[in-house]
Amino acid sequence: MLRLPAELGGRSVIDENDYTSGSPELILEIAASSVSYDLYDKKDIYGQFGAQEYIVWRVEDRAIDWFRLENNQYVKIEPDKDGIIESRVFPGLRLATTALLAGDLARVIAELQKGLESDEHKAFVRKLADLARSKS
Repeated sequence: MLRLPAELGGRSVIDENDYTSGSPELILEIAASSVSYDLYDKKDIYGQFGAQEYIVWRVEDRAIDWFRLENNQYVKIEPDKDGIIESRVFPGLRLATTALLAGDLARVIAELQKGLESDEHKAFVRKLADLARSKS
């Protein structure tokens, strides 16, 4: 999971027992035998609690499903022509789905690095830093 701290606009908190309470912004599952549970029951629960993005890597099916919460329903996001999907919640987070499924980890890392170097990611980091400074 990826989450933003509540004081920076996130929807979850870490309680005194180090448990997450509330919904993180992005949840990722790697599923083999649990695919039907992950794509139906869990997806519905995460949507009800407001997880903005949900990713399921279906290992045995050699597929990756990326969903975004829109109007309280998950909508499946298709990769672009290069096999890339980008997070709306975490600008600059890019997943090279085709490369990942092909085992091309060098390309997966290169695409992630490209996203981290993007103007959108830099603006996101500045926004988080500004919010953190305003809270202190």
